Amino acid sequence: MTLQIGIVGTGWFSKVHGDILAGMDGIRVTGVTGTTAAKAQALADRYPGAIGFGSLTDMLDSQKLDAVYLCIPPMAHGDIEAELIERGIPFFVEKPLAADLDTPQGILARLEQKPLVHAVGYHFRYKESIRRLKESLEGRTIGMALGAWMGDMPQVAWWRSQEGSGGQFVEQTTHIVDLLRYTAGEVTEVYAAYGNRVVQEHFDNVTVPDVGTVTMKLQSGAVATISNTCILPGGVSEVGLHLYTDSGILAWSPERLEIHVPGTKTAYTGQDNPYVAETEAFIHALRTGDTSRILSDYADAVKTQRITCAALESARTGNPVSMGE
Repeated sequence: MTLQIGIVGTGWFSKVHGDILAGMDGIRVTGVTGTTAAKAQALADRYPGAIGFGSLTDMLDSQKLDAVYLCIPPMAHGDIEAELIERGIPFFVEKPLAADLDTPQGILARLEQKPLVHAVGYHFRYKESIRRLKESLEGRTIGMALGAWMGDMPQVAWWRSQEGSGGQFVEQTTHIVDLLRYTAGEVTEVYAAYGNRVVQEHFDNVTVPDVGTVTMKLQSGAVATISNTCILPGGVSEVGLHLYTDSGILAWSPERLEIHVPGTKTAYTGQDNPYVAETEAFIHALRTGDTSRILSDYADAVKTQRITCAALESARTGNPVSMGE
């Protein structure tokens, strides 16, 4: 059976997911929704027979879709997910879930009332290097973790707006927060310090901080610090997570995993594509109902969103924020 998939959004990630879907057997990208029908059709033209629409409702009324991919800015979430849930249409949603916490909590409540197949795009979970890292942690005690997302300012207007993106820790660094949870366990307390150093002098209408450090206490008793900045020049970046254990250091970056124990340092560099792996898991669930290969569902992703939003609150108030339920 050929599955018909729709895409909401016309940016870079829409092309990434659309191209992967179009290259799979038994999959057709049949519809694209954008802020205008013209923008949607420009992306739809990449996929034979696909049609562009100016609204989600038009696409859903016109086509019988088996699932929809949501590749939209943080501030655009909410009504789109609500309509898909109401119609019982499975969806794959890119991170972050929103620019705030209330929106995804509302969506989660709807999903709990009307369950359907879904997945969230925390793609690093699907990397072979992360699987190896988790295996290597077995029997070790994590003492602390240091994470980073250091880069430049994305060149889209909504990213510079606090209401549009939620800020760098919510929009980008969420990946490292999610990996911290996935590899080291749940967070119980958050303390953050944010600042404005450079970008407000070089770009108009910037309301997001451009530097920040977030310290966390974990349920296990371990501590972690994750820092980020968007002040670096283009082409200069540092992204990764280091775990410090009683057996040695596990240093992960998207390109490489190094395990340093007394007397030896081993490295793994995989060429696997986690975007393909996460879509394969989602498509398998659509075909079979087996969701066990999906490594990030909505309820789990909301836990990551709670941490990134707690960091924002801590930076605003100057006080630690407890993650108690």
